[in-house]
Amino acid sequence: MYIELAVALGLGVVVALVFLKKRRKSVLKAHDGWWGVGACPQGPEDDSIRPFRVETTSEEIEDLHRRLDQTRSFPSLEDSQFNYGFNSKYLEKVVSYWRNDFNWRKQVDKLNKYPHFKTKIEGFDIHYIHVKPKSSFYEFYGMIPLLTEPSSPDDITFEIICPSIPGYGFSEAPHKKGFDSVCAAHIIKKKKKNNFYLAVYGTVSRFLLFIFVLLSAVKGLHINFAPPSKGGLLIMLSILFGRRFPKLFGFTEHDVKRLFPTMEKLVVDRIRETGYLHIQATKPDTAGRGLNDSPVGLAAYILEKFSTWTDPEFKNLEDGGLERKFSLDDLLTNVMIYWTSGSIISSMRFYKENFSKGLNQPHAKLPVYVPTGVASFPNELTHSPKSWVTPKYYKLKTYTPMARGGHFAAMEEPQLLAEDVQNFVKIVEKREKK
Repeated sequence: MYIELAVALGLGVVVALVFLKKRRKSVLKAHDGWWGVGACPQGPEDDSIRPFRVETTSEEIEDLHRRLDQTRSFPSLEDSQFNYGFNSKYLEKVVSYWRNDFNWRKQVDKLNKYPHFKTKIEGFDIHYIHVKPKSSFYEFYGMIPLLTEPSSPDDITFEIICPSIPGYGFSEAPHKKGFDSVCAAHIIKKKKKNNFYLAVYGTVSRFLLFIFVLLSAVKGLHINFAPPSKGGLLIMLSILFGRRFPKLFGFTEHDVKRLFPTMEKLVVDRIRETGYLHIQATKPDTAGRGLNDSPVGLAAYILEKFSTWTDPEFKNLEDGGLERKFSLDDLLTNVMIYWTSGSIISSMRFYKENFSKGLNQPHAKLPVYVPTGVASFPNELTHSPKSWVTPKYYKLKTYTPMARGGHFAAMEEPQLLAEDVQNFVKIVEKREKK
């Protein structure tokens, strides 16, 4: 007992020293570039904002149907469910629905429900939607009316600008090497409004979130994916001793469940779900060519993540649990955005550009000083206890353990996420008025 008390006291002193370490503000600088075809022309760039509509043609739909009709199936192993990837038997059902029941024209009308725009920045077209009050981006469509047209008079009414990252969806892809998250954040920053809140959800968007904050004067940041940007003494000690002394490190029962045993939860589970990352961060064009040529292959590649990243137990179901949380119309619309825009290869290259420069980039070490809110969903890929988040986000205003949900929270649980955004912004606004 006395030995444990002494160890706990010693660890407490170390933890206190880590938290009391002097915090110095640093500034991230970014420079203009040219990502269009050829050399940068002389003179000012046409930065006018142009209305944009998602469109389709009979030829596009006929080509899709022909490819779906000619797909070659391959049987899954017996009793394998989603443990080897997308189950072939269930994939046949998805393809059948896609070919015979899915109405792409209807979904195009749904996409055009909100106003779309394009503008040219540093040589290529950037797509975004701009929704004023009462007036992949598709993952967040379910949240838009909850924020722009809240049901409660006490809620804040938001104006939303939702850009497509260059190379994703309807934003033009870079034509030159080197377009990483710093460049993307710099591009989007050029068209931002002043004095706004930033909400960033998902793995790819994490590349941008704190870079954008470091480059911009934002009022607040709300995120649902907040892995620590770097290791440190506090994290190392919490991994070594957190299971034995959870309260010392501020761990809850859920934290302990998600983090321990360490080898299984932080190493094996992560390797099991990040095979895509290694492919996209090394040779994206090789795998991308196959996906860009086969709608069925593309659907399997994308939708498999909506299974295991929503709930890891879904891998033991024949249908991957996909329709427990999502509709096939919404899932296939997300796939169709990649298919019709031909953006799967350029979206995969974004990983290559970020990881090819190493994991120890200067911006990864910089803290975030703006008010921050974190919605911690129980089935998120990477779990970060509050004590791991605080050293990165110095003004952490809210950290909410969510009741349910996984990686695609904005699409899976839009109501829960919108409520947490409302709560966070109300807290920040109230404190600013004091």
